[in-house]
Amino acid sequence: MTTQHPETPTPREPAPTPPADDAASPADAPTLREVVTGATAESESEADEQLPPPAGGVANLAAALVTLGLGVLGVVVSVALGIGTPAQPGSGMWPLAVSVALVVLSLAQLVVGRAGGDGEKFTRHSWYPVVGLVTLLGMVALLPVVGFEIPSLLLCLVWTKFLGGETWRSAVLTSVVTTGALYAIFVGALGTNVPHLF
Repeated sequence: MTTQHPETPTPREPAPTPPADDAASPADAPTLREVVTGATAESESEADEQLPPPAGGVANLAAALVTLGLGVLGVVVSVALGIGTPAQPGSGMWPLAVSVALVVLSLAQLVVGRAGGDGEKFTRHSWYPVVGLVTLLGMVALLPVVGFEIPSLLLCLVWTKFLGGETWRSAVLTSVVTTGALYAIFVGALGTNVPHLF
């Protein structure tokens, strides 16, 4: 009489768990660039909508002519200041180098910029650098008359509040701290002969 052994049941593989409805698919996972920069496709499209319209070839041509004129003027002024030699450079040596670079880049822009490129169209914000330059020249003019403290304070206030769009509290605090730091460095620590009131 033979003894029949019961067959050992074959182990079954567990059934795959269905994905949850709210689980994100691999396509929805953020990319490495989005994780590092915090940018998404939606935020990039919103930023693109806020950019000024691109400038055309005429605007790029005008900008190149302006910078070319500034470069030529810088070359003339640098030569008048005295270039000197490489061993003993004069006061116009480095301004000449910068002016020559500006002329070369402007000439390149005259050739390349005719197609339009990625330049931005001039808007009211395009005048901000002009305002910054005029206020900087005003500070230079007032410096020998009233010292650097008041002009520096006013310059920082204009740049942070009206050009930077900061709040009055932030603009005043930044201007006071910046002026105090300049005073501490150039008058207190270095002892330069910059005109000052105190």
